[in-house]
Amino acid sequence: VTGKGMNSPERILFSPEKIYMNWRQKRRPGAGLYNLGSTCYLNVVLQCLTYTPPLANYLLSRQHSRCCRQQGFCMMCIMEDHVRKVLYSSATAIRPRAVIRDLKCKQWQVLQQVFLPPLRGELLTSVSVIGQFKPDIPGDAYEFLRCTISAMQKACLSEGSDVDLSAQETTIIHQIFGGILRSRVMCLTCRAVSDFYRTFLDVLLKIKETSTLTSALEDFVTPKEMDGKKNVKCNRCKKKVTASKMVTVHHAPRVLTVCLGRADDDSTRKICQVVEYPEYLDLRPYMSDTAGEPLLYSLYALVVHSGETCLGGHFFCYTKASNGQWYKMNDISVDSCAIDMVLGQQAYLLFYAR
Repeated sequence: VTGKGMNSPERILFSPEKIYMNWRQKRRPGAGLYNLGSTCYLNVVLQCLTYTPPLANYLLSRQHSRCCRQQGFCMMCIMEDHVRKVLYSSATAIRPRAVIRDLKCKQWQVLQQVFLPPLRGELLTSVSVIGQFKPDIPGDAYEFLRCTISAMQKACLSEGSDVDLSAQETTIIHQIFGGILRSRVMCLTCRAVSDFYRTFLDVLLKIKETSTLTSALEDFVTPKEMDGKKNVKCNRCKKKVTASKMVTVHHAPRVLTVCLGRADDDSTRKICQVVEYPEYLDLRPYMSDTAGEPLLYSLYALVVHSGETCLGGHFFCYTKASNGQWYKMNDISVDSCAIDMVLGQQAYLLFYAR
């Protein structure tokens, strides 16, 4: 077995001991968000991130802004200001004008183009926010989430500093959302194995032929024969061979973000089926080492897309506030709800915390 992509960082950019998974302060739910055109996809991402306990704890402490040296656009400073306004506001709803104003700048567009990996048509909607952010143009919540996380990661890296790739994975953002996937490639001729490792900030699951989150995860880690007849060169066989690949979670993130891919690859239709998901998830069966102790996660937020097609519709979300109560957040509306309602949705994005 050989492995590639696992290097020890030269230095740690943020101490993991300073990450608090439970809320440091308990309070009532914060304000709702006005829809300023077609910004529901933006609102749900902002709300889910606001109610991500380890991220909110960090942003509320103002640790970033006190030492930020970035000139101009800084997504961490934007999020810090936004989270404070939402959670400390006495108003029932606020307008995220500052966020929208900053997302119109050229620096945000450049960050999207550089740091957002291509999704190959896997978005829920066909309307991309890349390079054309406007409040009145619909966007996709998953794409906006990935752009936002990437921009926050960029903000955690000092401008012009020479930080190795492994050290970049020790920022507060990577230590909250980041994990490691292992791809095990096996030669089907001689059974030789090679391991390759890569970081991830979210997991995209296919749901077309499944009805539960656990079965979608089982399919995700099931070995599959690689596309093409003989496209892998085996070091032992000294020639190109057919091979299988098995992807497993090698290092689990503190916060697991899952996208249930609702875009049908074979058509422009949306996959509208309900996929059951648990309040508590054990990630251990999907790890590289399945023999360890249970690895339990608790659901704390989810995004729902309503609408029959991928080209329109509306986004809203459910979040668990610091007081332990669930709330449905539909733009300006913030209404308490029971867990049974939360677990019965046609979910698009799921957020689980260790």
